[in-house]
Amino acid sequence: MIRLHDEEETGGEPVRGLPQVLPEGEQLIWQGRPGTLAFAVHTFHVRFVLAYFVLATGWRLAHLESTGAGGTELARVAINSGIGAVAGLGLLFLIAWAMAQATVYSISSKRIVLRYGVAIRKYVNLPFDQVASADIRTYGKGKGDIVLKLASSGGLGYLRLWPHVRPMHFNRPQPMLRGLSDARTVAARLSEAISAHAPARVALAREAEPRPARAVPGLAASAT
Repeated sequence: MIRLHDEEETGGEPVRGLPQVLPEGEQLIWQGRPGTLAFAVHTFHVRFVLAYFVLATGWRLAHLESTGAGGTELARVAINSGIGAVAGLGLLFLIAWAMAQATVYSISSKRIVLRYGVAIRKYVNLPFDQVASADIRTYGKGKGDIVLKLASSGGLGYLRLWPHVRPMHFNRPQPMLRGLSDARTVAARLSEAISAHAPARVALAREAEPRPARAVPGLAASAT
């Protein structure tokens, strides 16, 4: 059953990343967390924030120059904008680092567990039986995300899952394992685990370039 636990409900963390000791016969296969840089770039979109500062500063400098502002005024504006950009981007990177450090993704022989939350830890239990399909989305140098499509929402809300959820899918939230440094390897481990748990399902394609797997209720690979 899909469940979301708060730290207060679990009373501690007997195993790193898990709210409870795994039942007898269930094995932990893989654990990991998002990379800070990938998290900052693809979750907090720091490149777009930097582009905004650059464009806004360039427009303001061009406007000031057209009105006859001197070099001292132009330098002052450029320096102030640069300080603002560094402060803003630094704050986003700090938040991304804190969230990445607080996150643990776990794959066992029967489920996926997401642990996240800087102030209050939350745990999302996703049994394989509730995972209708999954997509791997890569963005260079082995990094990528795994998007999980669920058979039912299980009461999971978009805001409670954020940022470990596919953007803009509010009605049927799709949990994500984000910013993985070796997404292909994790996808293969997940595929093998689901195939072992439910042999009718198909493992992720392991070709050099990701491509869609067969159209069955298993795992599919895609790239963005």
